[in-house]
Amino acid sequence: MGQSLKPGTGAGTDAVDAARAQALILRARLAVARVGAPACVAAALCVAAVAAWAWLLPQRAAHARLIAQPLPTPASLLAQQPAMPPPSANQNLADFYATLGEKRHAEQQVRTLFDLAAKAGLALNQGEYKSSYDKASRVSTYQVTLPVKGGYQPLWQFAMNGLRDMPFAALDEVSFRRETIADPVVEARLRFTLYLKDAP
Repeated sequence: MGQSLKPGTGAGTDAVDAARAQALILRARLAVARVGAPACVAAALCVAAVAAWAWLLPQRAAHARLIAQPLPTPASLLAQQPAMPPPSANQNLADFYATLGEKRHAEQQVRTLFDLAAKAGLALNQGEYKSSYDKASRVSTYQVTLPVKGGYQPLWQFAMNGLRDMPFAALDEVSFRRETIADPVVEARLRFTLYLKDAP
């Protein structure tokens, strides 16, 4: 027993819709051919310009409102800020010495560098150490040169973490070497200087 199709449904409707779509496409092509490609481009540019203009109008109004607001006077700006005298030379010197690490913990600070290298997944060989003392400033320096191997990103992460964890350290030198340009493992030499004070 065959199936009966209702008018306007099924395969017949799909064929009609496809025919209509093809007719619309054909009309559009004929209109473009009649008018010409430059005219179509000009019309598209005009539509884009109208859309940009419609978007810019509210932006321009908001900008005009912002410009219309009066600027604060210098006196009102000064009144808002609490008056703080600049630090004295003695205060600056005290802050400098407060930032220094303690000389008695130098070995512990070197161990911190080794721990940070291990956390970053770097291979760290035995480092070189050199200490000195400046009598005028009463500051000891402890230079630590570390040969490490690993990826480029972990090397920089290790260096930045070392400076973050030891604010009294300086990264004086970094040198890189790799066997081939495609080699992901980098051999690096990092030289930190730790600025230390005697125990209080």
